[in-house]
Amino acid sequence: MIKNIIKNLKPSSTLLMNEESKKLEKEGKQIFKFGFGQSPFQIPEDMVNELKKNSHQNKYLPMQGLPELRDAVALYTSNKKGNNYKADNVIIGPGSKELMFLLHILFDGDVILPAPSWVSYAPQAIIGRNKVHWIETKRENNWFPTGEEIEKVISKNKNKNYLLFLNSPNNPSGQICENLDEIATVANKNNLIILSDEIYSELSFNTGFKSISNFCPEKTIISTGLSKWCGAGGWRLGYFIIPDSLKEIKNKLKVLASETFSSVSAPIQYAAISAYQNDHSSYIRNSSNILKNVGEYVYENLKSNNVIISKPKGGFYLMPEFVNKNFSTSSEMCKTILKDTGVALLPGSDFGCSEKKMLARLSFTDFDGSSFMNDIKKNKNIDLNSINNFAPKIIEGTKKLREWSESA
Repeated sequence: MIKNIIKNLKPSSTLLMNEESKKLEKEGKQIFKFGFGQSPFQIPEDMVNELKKNSHQNKYLPMQGLPELRDAVALYTSNKKGNNYKADNVIIGPGSKELMFLLHILFDGDVILPAPSWVSYAPQAIIGRNKVHWIETKRENNWFPTGEEIEKVISKNKNKNYLLFLNSPNNPSGQICENLDEIATVANKNNLIILSDEIYSELSFNTGFKSISNFCPEKTIISTGLSKWCGAGGWRLGYFIIPDSLKEIKNKLKVLASETFSSVSAPIQYAAISAYQNDHSSYIRNSSNILKNVGEYVYENLKSNNVIISKPKGGFYLMPEFVNKNFSTSSEMCKTILKDTGVALLPGSDFGCSEKKMLARLSFTDFDGSSFMNDIKKNKNIDLNSINNFAPKIIEGTKKLREWSESA
């Protein structure tokens, strides 16, 4: 009754962890929700007001997206990236995740995934019947593949098409790709398309974020949306920016969209125009500042001889490695951590890492973003006292995790 290709698939581990955490909380247990990555901040008020004003919009919109929204996205991205994108390069979807799924369905070739990679890339590739080539990355290279490693995969059959997923800032590592030029060189001389997942790009902790599209724009599909930078995950609005050189992909995405989601919710599309036309630089700066300081607090207080960890450079995540712990799998380790400490983490094996490596993804978003944001408007300096006042579960959960890492 169930297709063989689907039988072995499991629900997304991030969503499962969120549900498990809520279940344990209902049972009265104190849970530190370091497993589910979701923005702790409220959606900017001007966007909420626009949604209210447009709640009457009840017509199906063009399958590629509302023209005014695509215009706003194209202009915003062109100014950010220094490229000349037009509205026709933009396709709006019900979250970037759905657009990625449709890309897997239409793509004829092999998929290259760095390990670690976001949990849904590989299952979507399996559903799309695409062969996956994993590249095991190293901490020394910020958990991103080198150009040489990518070319080694391609060299086995240069006649094939290849699709590389590059997520920077990265989920789960919190790192930023710094060798974009060498990856672009490989892409430009091979049948390699890059899906640049930039959903966390607005939350880079340092200015001057660089996209792979700055190095090979004609080979790069940019994927992003509203969920991370403005706390609108539940709105389910994402988009692809597809260059003219890949218009065949865009046209077939439109066909698949017409047969699947038809078009994204009309009120949300109208409201989203304000996300790209209005000035949200202060909101983004404040939220990034909070995340940077909270993330660095966890990093400074967790790193030790027992825990190898890299300082976060953007987004919500850290990827600690518990070097003094011996479990059969990282999944078993995370179940033990949850049982012993109440700290919910995701195992590195969910992201394509070897299950024998005691790696885990830690999301440092278990705090009240609204209160923290209101405080930072009055006082831009974020010190230990601020983190203690507005992110107490981060402090307590980090302490419990460190004590567990030091236990015999």
